[in-house]
Amino acid sequence: MRALCSLLVLTVAGGCALKDPPKREDIGAQALPNLKVPESYAAMPVPAPAQSVQAGWLTAFGDPQLNALVQETLANNPDLQVAAARVEQAASFAKAAGATLWPQVNALLRGGGALSGDSSGLEGGGIFANWELDVWGRVRSGRAAARDQHGSAQLDAEYARQSLAALVAKSWFLATEARLQRMNAEEMAAASEKQLGLAQDRLRVGRGDQYDVALARANLATFRDSVVNLELAYRQAVRALEALAGRYPAAQLSVPAQLVVLPGPIPVGMPSELLERRPDIVAAERRVAAAFYRVQEAKAARLPRISLTAAVTSISSELFVLKDRDNPVWSAGASLTAPLFTGGALQSQVEIRNAEQKQAVAEYGRVGSRAFGEVESALSTAFALDAREAILREAVVDNARALELANVRFRVGAGDLRAVQQQSLALHAARTALLRVQAERLVQRVNLHLALGGSFSATAP
Repeated sequence: MRALCSLLVLTVAGGCALKDPPKREDIGAQALPNLKVPESYAAMPVPAPAQSVQAGWLTAFGDPQLNALVQETLANNPDLQVAAARVEQAASFAKAAGATLWPQVNALLRGGGALSGDSSGLEGGGIFANWELDVWGRVRSGRAAARDQHGSAQLDAEYARQSLAALVAKSWFLATEARLQRMNAEEMAAASEKQLGLAQDRLRVGRGDQYDVALARANLATFRDSVVNLELAYRQAVRALEALAGRYPAAQLSVPAQLVVLPGPIPVGMPSELLERRPDIVAAERRVAAAFYRVQEAKAARLPRISLTAAVTSISSELFVLKDRDNPVWSAGASLTAPLFTGGALQSQVEIRNAEQKQAVAEYGRVGSRAFGEVESALSTAFALDAREAILREAVVDNARALELANVRFRVGAGDLRAVQQQSLALHAARTALLRVQAERLVQRVNLHLALGGSFSATAP
């Protein structure tokens, strides 16, 4: 027994330490050799000082109803429940992968006579223990791979939460826009109805004609059709929100009658920080580490396996006399199993794992490149929308003034109804474009925070 203990100590002490997986810098150099990360984002109009991307920034929109809807969606959305189940599954795999690092103990009980199953009359029991010494790190590599796979599943679930919350926020703003567009069309329809009444009044007093009346009716029908179409768009947008939250899509959810104010400055941070912050990028990095450990596991599988065994048994029989022996019997030993010829199966496993690692590295590069593109696209779009909103605000004011003057000219007989209607359409188009830009600015701010890896928690941690 003393010699066995000495062998155990020497074997464990001489066990191979696990290699470290590739560092983030090395993965990036291999996956994105042509990508040079700048000091600041290229879409910024002027180099700006780096700002931290704060958690809980959804509250910056100042809409408690939106915050509550996001939390309801995160709690009830079926897709997130699937992602949570995958995390639990990965955690169980990680736990099972390291189980053989500990001794495996089993018990056997056997009854005599007919209960023995072979009429041998043997009865008794025993406890058997087996412990594989992970000298080459095969089991530890498998455990490390499962651990990193579990971490990547957790990060994928977090990114799914953020993406879903972003989708809720964007859908909320678009539903609000649809409601405002409908209200805008209703106002234009009401104004067109007044124009029709005025045209009919002018016809009765002999200052108008049937052409003006027909033109006013056609214009009113156009705006009424827009109201019906925009009402449908609003209902569909509300139904999409209800479906995301796990509700029945009855189009009964109430959205505000105005868009929220765009939050303050853009906290872009440093481009290099994006690789450390975005959950999907970090998840891809974890998958590279998991693939690395799978390679180490496959390589170690080609080496001998050393196991320690121990048992205590007690056996008796009423049918025949057993050889004189102490009872119970204690035993201990060791075994060595080495693969001699497997037809190339073990080497093929190494090659497969190497290919999987290359795939994981390529996937990391794809995710990282996409992330930088999403940030730059959201930034450039946001700045363009800022400029467009200023222009469209002026266009709305000018078109409203021009419509007012056209109505005055029509009332005093200095202008015709066609000019009034053309100006009405111009004002409607300007208001529609302004609302679209204002809603899109909010949508792009959500896209930017999602691209930067911000959190969608209702309250900051």
